[in-house]
Amino acid sequence: MVRLAMAVRKPWVEYFFVGILQMRCSVVTDTATGDTVIIDGGAEPQRIIDWIDSFSGKGPDWSNGPRSAGEMQQSKIPERKVVALLNTHAHFDHSGHIPDLKKEYEVDWYLHPDDTFLQTLAQRSALRYGFEVPLPAIADVALKAGEKLEVGSLEFVVHHTPGHTLGGCCLRLLVEEGPDHLFVGDTLFAGSVGRTDLPDTGGDFEVLAHSIHTQLWPLASDTIVYPGHGPLTTIGHEKETNPFVGDDAGSGVYTIGKYS
Repeated sequence: MVRLAMAVRKPWVEYFFVGILQMRCSVVTDTATGDTVIIDGGAEPQRIIDWIDSFSGKGPDWSNGPRSAGEMQQSKIPERKVVALLNTHAHFDHSGHIPDLKKEYEVDWYLHPDDTFLQTLAQRSALRYGFEVPLPAIADVALKAGEKLEVGSLEFVVHHTPGHTLGGCCLRLLVEEGPDHLFVGDTLFAGSVGRTDLPDTGGDFEVLAHSIHTQLWPLASDTIVYPGHGPLTTIGHEKETNPFVGDDAGSGVYTIGKYS
């Protein structure tokens, strides 16, 4: 039986702060089908695998769903099946351990092609912090600006938001009962924006601000924002208060940004 993707009714979202840079890796499951995607699986792959497969190990830093197999059965959620790996961008802390997750789950990895070169630098970038990652993965599927991306029974809208990296994307999970969930990587933070000074990245603050103004601010104000680092926020709160790209920054008046 082929399941058609549509707005998920009750998404089960978990996130893990992983690696030396405490990057947010998000795991999203459709509670009606068990279809699951991993977003930005950049570090601690075994921790993520152990939790998805058997609720073992350290587990997530936050979850709105069951914390054990028993709770999962009580909630009548089918067995989870990882159907795709998605990435917001290709900095090593977000993508360095994708090869380990691909080996475990044998599913496609999605990345915007403008970050292909950046992905080839993952090992070199990680060495600057004194640790190793596998040989860089090669994306199986190219994310396309504006597309509705169907992965299993989950549906995302791809918002191409260059400025932090050339191929940076924000992935908006369509939700039927409640606000959409927006996985923004390092495009936007609570009270901040992504770095634009990193080498070999294509960072540009004015481009980043334009991306946020045109791609993110038109979204519903209650859209929940999952940044690549730090606390959650909402589109409405950031549009109103973000000192670098929000209303308080003034129309067309940008700073060099805060590097988080």
